[in-house]
Amino acid sequence: MHELSIATAIVEQADEWARTEGADTVSTVSVRVGELSGVVLDALTFAFEVARDGTALADARLVVEQVTARAWCGPCDEEFAVGMPPFFWCPHCDRPSTELRSGRELEITAVE
Repeated sequence: MHELSIATAIVEQADEWARTEGADTVSTVSVRVGELSGVVLDALTFAFEVARDGTALADARLVVEQVTARAWCGPCDEEFAVGMPPFFWCPHCDRPSTELRSGRELEITAVE
C-alpha cells in the first residue's frame, strides 16, 4: 500500500510547514490527486489518519480534490476527458491523442 508512504510524506511536509510558521497545530491539509496517479483515495484518507498521530496534524482533516484526466488532440485542437480506464482516442476527430494535459497530479495545495 503505497498510500501510506504518500500520506507520511504529506504529514511530514505539512508538519514542517507548521514548525516553520510557528503553528502548534494544523487543521486541514488540501491535496490534488490526479485520476491517473494510481492513488486509491479511500486508502490515502485512511493512511493519513494513521500517519498524523503524534504530530501537529493529530486532529487535521485531509481534503482531496480529484483531478480528472484530460488529453489534448492536436489535429482538432480539442481537450477531452480520457475516463477510467483511460481511452486516449479523440471523440471529436477519431484520432489518437498525443498529449496528456491533466490527471497525474499529486500535490499539496494548502495547509491551514
